[in-house]
Amino acid sequence: MFDILRDFINGLSDEGNRKKSPRENADVAAVALFFSVIGADGEVTAAERAMLRDLVSADYADSEVELRALLEEAEQADRDSVDLYSFTSVLNWKLSPEEKIRFIELLWELAYADGVRHELEDHVVWRIADLMGVDGRDRVFARQRVAERHGISGEEDT
Repeated sequence: MFDILRDFINGLSDEGNRKKSPRENADVAAVALFFSVIGADGEVTAAERAMLRDLVSADYADSEVELRALLEEAEQADRDSVDLYSFTSVLNWKLSPEEKIRFIELLWELAYADGVRHELEDHVVWRIADLMGVDGRDRVFARQRVAERHGISGEEDT
């Protein structure tokens, strides 16, 4: 029993055999947050998956192989995570304030991909924006821009 525990602890410090954590990779962190948003309401629609694939293809992957690998790794990282902070902390180091707002806008694109603004998706975007230090006003403006692009009106400003 103690041998197993000792081997586990020794394995943690063995840098040569350790693969880079998904939470240390900004692209994986970003895409994992995408999965967090589309999965928040408990149903990932075909439209959400298509939008996710389009966003990742356009902004994060240079080839089909890279796209599939990134999607797979990020989806697994999202499933394995217990919080959003581990991903947002990576992005906070990498993104400028303007890039953070653009990232929140991408999250809204995913939230609106199925034509419905679900309160759980809304909450996840709000939480991610908060963890990334994006002002509530900027978060709302980003949502409004996306809603306008999607032809959705009558949204409250919260």
